[in-house]
Amino acid sequence: MQRLGWVLAGVFAGTTALLVYLFVVRGSVLPASDGRMAIQLSPGERDLVLGEMRGFLVAVQAIVQAVVDQDAGAVTVAARRVGAEAQHGVPASLVGKLPIEFKRLGFDTHGRFDQLALDTEQFGDTSQVLGELSTLLQNCTACHATYRIDLEQP
Repeated sequence: MQRLGWVLAGVFAGTTALLVYLFVVRGSVLPASDGRMAIQLSPGERDLVLGEMRGFLVAVQAIVQAVVDQDAGAVTVAARRVGAEAQHGVPASLVGKLPIEFKRLGFDTHGRFDQLALDTEQFGDTSQVLGELSTLLQNCTACHATYRIDLEQP
């Protein structure tokens, strides 16, 4: 009887590890013809992810304009708009389809926007903004070089 318990525990642990790998680490991806990984999403999920990316781009443009205008307040507002708070409301089903590295880049990007807002607010000027923005944009470049978003095939 004790042996059966160990076998069941092993099966449970193996199944759990497989599910964690499939839904947390790997996500729903396929190799793409252009050498990147194609994340397979439903139309609504794809729209949500691409909308978030467009939000990043709008924020970057607003931040650059605020630096030109030397308007630290506008930098703070634009950066906070796409910070960590913007991640709330992402469905768990979508999160499960995203590979771990994509999630890491996304969380880090939101966090860097928050840090940019905080630093600009604390310093009260825009002198450090372009340096921080350059570092932040490395996440965008890495993500777009590695992934593309495709529609799931029925």
